[in-house]
Amino acid sequence: MLLLFGVGLLAAAPANADPARDAILKDYASAAGVASFSADAGKALFQANHTGGKPDTPSCTTCHTADPRQPGKSRVGKPIEPMAVSVNSSRFTDAAKVEKWFRRNCTSVLGRECTAEEKGNIITYLSSL
Repeated sequence: MLLLFGVGLLAAAPANADPARDAILKDYASAAGVASFSADAGKALFQANHTGGKPDTPSCTTCHTADPRQPGKSRVGKPIEPMAVSVNSSRFTDAAKVEKWFRRNCTSVLGRECTAEEKGNIITYLSSL
């Protein structure tokens, strides 16, 4: 009976759950002072055109495509693995890489670093696909 209960808990966990990603989101929530993040806000930020960054990267979709389940391509033509966690389960599991790429890409697209809340919203959106 105990075994069945344990199996039930595993089945109830979200398909895209990952302890490392959950820890990153928890850190962002703490830094942002929020209890949870919004996939809708993350999607809006990811898909919007912005004017503060570099003219050749007005949106995350410039390189990552409008469908994050598909591979993207950098401005110099280098392939980028899909951003959607459902397709690329290793996304957002290494805190140092997550920070490196947010710093680089937010500066390029927005002209500034993303806030902890924006990062959490984007990860939540890309984890929902």
